[in-house]
Amino acid sequence: MLKIAYSPVYVHELPEGHRFPMLKYELLVEQLMYEGIITEKHLFEPHPVDERYILETHDAIYWDRLKKLSLDRKEVRRIGFPLSDELVHREMVINQGSIMCAEFAMEYGVAMNIAGGTHHAFADCGEGFCLLNDIAMAANYLINHRGINQVLVVDLDVHQGNGTASIFQGNDKVYTFSMHGAHNFPLRKEMSDLDIGLPDGTTDQPYLDLLAHHLNELLDTQKPEIVFFQSGVDVLHTDKLGRLAMTIQGCKERDRLVLEACHKRGIPVCVSMGGGYSAQIRDIVNAHANTFKLAESIYA
Repeated sequence: MLKIAYSPVYVHELPEGHRFPMLKYELLVEQLMYEGIITEKHLFEPHPVDERYILETHDAIYWDRLKKLSLDRKEVRRIGFPLSDELVHREMVINQGSIMCAEFAMEYGVAMNIAGGTHHAFADCGEGFCLLNDIAMAANYLINHRGINQVLVVDLDVHQGNGTASIFQGNDKVYTFSMHGAHNFPLRKEMSDLDIGLPDGTTDQPYLDLLAHHLNELLDTQKPEIVFFQSGVDVLHTDKLGRLAMTIQGCKERDRLVLEACHKRGIPVCVSMGGGYSAQIRDIVNAHANTFKLAESIYA
């Protein structure tokens, strides 16, 4: 059964001025339920993550200052949100959602966090609307508590997963693969195990050809026990921040490629939604909905 993490705090604990773009979380659930793709039984609401799991990924001093709301103005500006107890609580719920999705993926083959993909959070600081790194935290949870020895991160958000790359540098249990806009945020890239920087204006077929080549090679050589898939839809040509030129069908084929390749090999997949900033919210919701529809059909 497809298990999906969703909580009202994904939207309603955001600062007032940032809520509208994140209505996609609510609208996505409504659309999937309206179309009969999911029912209430597919959804679960995470609780805030235990700080012992936070400290397996994040620096203790950073976490202490974050929860006490004592970051300085430069650090808060780097995050991009005004800091509040509600915002920290939201991030803790998102991270627990990805931990639980990782557990469900090991059981059912696939699980999805409607939020998540906070891949710009470093061990000792936040960045780019990310306070705590849910992919890194869930991966470390499986390694430390479930005996997993090989993880593959497939980050296909248009922005490099710089925080994830930094956290896992030199860690031979986690292989980080990021395929992103070469000239997009972050200006200073970290070093993933494999980085594919794409030129502005990249269209569907070149993107899909590159992805198919590298993904299949990595799945066969790294032999991961689980894949963490960051499925941002900011690769769309309609995206205000993306600078690539993919169609919604191309984005769907990207997700099909990842999910079918993992399913064929019997590799569980834990999916985080990541970014999406098209001018029309329907473009964002439809693109994200395709990811869920594919997962439900492939893993049925």
